Amino acid sequence: MSQTPTHALPSYLDPDHLGPWGIYLQQVDRVTPYLGSLGRWVETLKRPKRALVVDVPIELDNGTIAHFEGYRVQHNTSRGPGKGGVRFHQDVTLSEVMALSAWMSIKNAAVNLPYGGAKGGIRVDPRNLSQSELERMTRRYTSEIGVIIGPSKDIPAPDVNTNAQTMAWMMDTYSMNEGATATGVVTGKPIALGGSLGRVEATGRGVFVVACEAARDLNIDVSKARVIVQGFGNVGGTAARLFHEAGATVLAAQDHTGTVYNPAGLDVHKLLAHVAATGGVGGFSGGQALDNAEFWGLETDFLIPAALENQINAGNAAKVRAKVVVEGANGPTTPEADDILRDNNVYVVPDVLANAGGVTVSYFEWVQDFSSFFWSEEEINQRLERLMREAYAGVSQMAKEHKVTLRTAAFIVACTRILQARQVRGLYP
Repeated sequence: MSQTPTHALPSYLDPDHLGPWGIYLQQVDRVTPYLGSLGRWVETLKRPKRALVVDVPIELDNGTIAHFEGYRVQHNTSRGPGKGGVRFHQDVTLSEVMALSAWMSIKNAAVNLPYGGAKGGIRVDPRNLSQSELERMTRRYTSEIGVIIGPSKDIPAPDVNTNAQTMAWMMDTYSMNEGATATGVVTGKPIALGGSLGRVEATGRGVFVVACEAARDLNIDVSKARVIVQGFGNVGGTAARLFHEAGATVLAAQDHTGTVYNPAGLDVHKLLAHVAATGGVGGFSGGQALDNAEFWGLETDFLIPAALENQINAGNAAKVRAKVVVEGANGPTTPEADDILRDNNVYVVPDVLANAGGVTVSYFEWVQDFSSFFWSEEEINQRLERLMREAYAGVSQMAKEHKVTLRTAAFIVACTRILQARQVRGLYP
């Protein structure tokens, strides 16, 4: 009788190694009991299909050579090409990029987009580079990962500290290497290069749409709701503006420059202008400065974490006095914090559902590029809102059926779809 050999897992595959990847593994373990016969395929979800680590050397403006470490991870492609952003940040690690690629697999499946999950990044503080240095770094990185990306293989998009210009450089570099213009290799491009209307605001708009759906479930009047937002970029800023325009009171905003608070409500339009002019919410004259730790304890209807991962953790989760947490960021809540929030009756709309608006409109952009036929912004927003509402309804129904949290329900829906695809495709060779 043969036995399956056991080997020590490398740290990034070890569920006890609680980097971002370890957190993702815990989330998969929580959902495994609900997968039935598909459980035999669950290891598929615990191992990325492909992880590429590249050296990115560039010549700086002063003539010296600098090296940066870059990553592109394709977690799963059973349901379609990889899809996920590229971030430039000094804290980027392989564990983080692996986890983000896996969450993209879950997100795309939860919203039922025909994509797998992927993610990329470079460990760099982009504030230390000039525009020409950023361009050279982006182009070199694109050349290094060019062997595994493509319109039908893996489609990057903007993420932290990357934008439409970054995508234009990536598209141009890939196209030059291919010898033909390939607009569909990235999404989040400038409109002039086949980008989609509505893409910049899509993630924040999706956050607002699912927040409204949650409000309906919980009998919260959005026009009278109180809101606090962490992160005031495209996602948090757009969500805050839409809440403000719906009549809600945005009490506080926090980012890397500090926290501003006004019990009578912040003027979101003026705050957005301040952020555009200064780079952060700190110093805004329309509110008072608040200690960053106090932000989490503010009594509110909606808390929107739209910054980086692990912001709500075992150290501050018990302080949260929000009725609903709608996750605009990727992985902002640790598993321990999830349990605390659940025990305190805080309703959490998870990232893989709440912030899927961006990848949904990226899908629209990809489809438009293939057909060379473009839609109006009104049509895009209508399609986005319909898909987000349908996705929320499906996940909410699954949560009620199994008496689980929305996060677990989203993972049940997504993992089932991914593993069904894996099962019917079979193994080759």
